[in-house]
Amino acid sequence: MNNSNETQQPDFVIGRHPAMASLQSDHSINKVFIQEGLKSDGIGQIIAKAKKQGLVIQRVTKSKLDTLSNGQNHQGVVLAVASFEYAELDDIFKLAKAREEEPFILILDGIEDPHNLGSILRTADAAGVHGVIIPKRRAVGLTSTVAKTSAGAIERVPVVQVSNLVNAIKELKERGLWIFGTDMKGTDYRRWDAKGAVGLIIGNEGKGMARLTKDNVDEMLTIPMVGEIQSLNASVAAGLLIYQGYNSRHQL
Repeated sequence: MNNSNETQQPDFVIGRHPAMASLQSDHSINKVFIQEGLKSDGIGQIIAKAKKQGLVIQRVTKSKLDTLSNGQNHQGVVLAVASFEYAELDDIFKLAKAREEEPFILILDGIEDPHNLGSILRTADAAGVHGVIIPKRRAVGLTSTVAKTSAGAIERVPVVQVSNLVNAIKELKERGLWIFGTDMKGTDYRRWDAKGAVGLIIGNEGKGMARLTKDNVDEMLTIPMVGEIQSLNASVAAGLLIYQGYNSRHQL
């Protein structure tokens, strides 16, 4: 499998919770920007952590942070970091083994909205998903917006970027995973038995799963809808399915 650890452009971590998560991880941080005149316990903890690590701390104007964060809600803190590093597939299996659990892996088939990816990572972290696989092309990667939306989960959930999603799915099946997809027709997700080693595919926001991806699914799941709108936001659908998987795996 081809995993990408290629060099990306430097990026930014925006906001207090994502910043603290980066400081507590092994993420390579180049500089810490703090809004001048801003004081709070949260800011103080970030500064103390950064000083302990010997990082460069620079007090700047709010307008400077607004520019660095591209207008996002930075809460007075922006970290300049090295590019976000992608994990290897083996990292996901090692994490599952360390927790003494069967692998529970998310496969994102062409998620393009960074807010959706960030929200999915946040839910995945909360529900104990062992890792996420994304394609290198026609999909969003790990960006500052993803990091901000994930509220630090980007530092805790291994994300593997692959050149060929179908080949990655085939490898997962060879390693013992049962692959579930999402479609308008399939098993009611509330009856999903997610015990064992499983992979869950979430499709593109508008087009759903690609045909070649569908061809490699073992079972389809569907979310019943009674209203006029017959589709859900990708991160909302992922949230429902992830927690149904969690409930099934923990017999809740």
